[in-house]
Amino acid sequence: MKEIILIKNGELTLKGLNRNSFEDILIKNMKKRLNDLGKFEFSKSQSTIMVDPVDEGIDLDDAADRLSKVFGIAALSRACVCEKDFESIKATAAEYLEEQLEDAKTFKVNAKRSDKKFPMKSPEICRELGGHILSKFHNLSVDVHKPDITVTVEVRDKYAFVRGNNIKGAGGMPTGTSGRAGILISGGIDSPVAAYMMAKRGIELCAIHFASPPYTSELAEMKVLELLKRVAKYSGVITTYVVPFTKIQEAIRDLCPEEYFTIIMRRIMMMISEKMAVSQNCSALITGESVGQVASQTMYALACTDCAVNIPVFRPCIGMDKEEIIAISRKIDTFETSIQPYEDCCTVFTPKHPKTRPQIDDVVEAENKIENLNELIEDAIHNAKKVIIR
Repeated sequence: MKEIILIKNGELTLKGLNRNSFEDILIKNMKKRLNDLGKFEFSKSQSTIMVDPVDEGIDLDDAADRLSKVFGIAALSRACVCEKDFESIKATAAEYLEEQLEDAKTFKVNAKRSDKKFPMKSPEICRELGGHILSKFHNLSVDVHKPDITVTVEVRDKYAFVRGNNIKGAGGMPTGTSGRAGILISGGIDSPVAAYMMAKRGIELCAIHFASPPYTSELAEMKVLELLKRVAKYSGVITTYVVPFTKIQEAIRDLCPEEYFTIIMRRIMMMISEKMAVSQNCSALITGESVGQVASQTMYALACTDCAVNIPVFRPCIGMDKEEIIAISRKIDTFETSIQPYEDCCTVFTPKHPKTRPQIDDVVEAENKIENLNELIEDAIHNAKKVIIR
């Protein structure tokens, strides 16, 4: 039996005249994701992309799992190719879906007759194929509302396809269709979720992580890289920069009022991230901040942070509570890594009584006490370590 994977691309169908370019980018992303599994051929037809394995022995379980995490895919299904003949369709459905049909209690049949020359109309295909399945599998009954399995037949120009239930895709827009942005990534729960959410809208990610040895450990850095690997299963390749931040944090500690430590640290992180992001053709920054979650995430503090840069700052978690963020982190398999007890530089020199309603003039005055700040920023950027996450 010849088996392929059928891709349904969801909201790309709404893109009108631009749809082909979006689909081409989606196919490019799928090719990258399947590259090491073997050779595949890709073709487009009527809002469906067909993924046809060319090499023998390709693991289609692995292929389907990888494709289910590619943004831009609403749903996918493994399907069997057969001749455009109803006897062939009957035999294929009973044999190809035998295991699923034996395990189910209820079913229904859907038919999509794209080739209007096919002698049987869709209702007739459903009726006759349903009767054949009932005669073969006595454990089954028909349920057209909530069946355990939906048997779908698609009659197209050259062949017919028989498939079972759809596999839910990652949804969203293909990565790379909405530009590039820099994600400030920490070892916490929030920033990997923010990265995932913006990648889902088609944004290609460039990650910036700040390390402060000896106050932060190598294990903390490894933890962040592992988090990015999990996000990359959805987003694709993430170019990552690990920025040395120790000298800057020590300067903040030694020269600035304690209540402004955190807000000044966040502003300088944003300054560095903007420079690095722009150098990588990024048009925005992304953070995992949520209003009111900690002292540095009040509306007043966020406003002071934004004043440090001249490009947009996206905060997809801004109106979410912790439980909502945790739910997404569990879904994308970052939660257990995020809660590992390796602290990042955001916990270094935390003030006892941080300013929750800072005024920008007071913050800038405190920040200016670091007279060689520009030199420290350039030094941190120059010594950043580049890592490619796949």
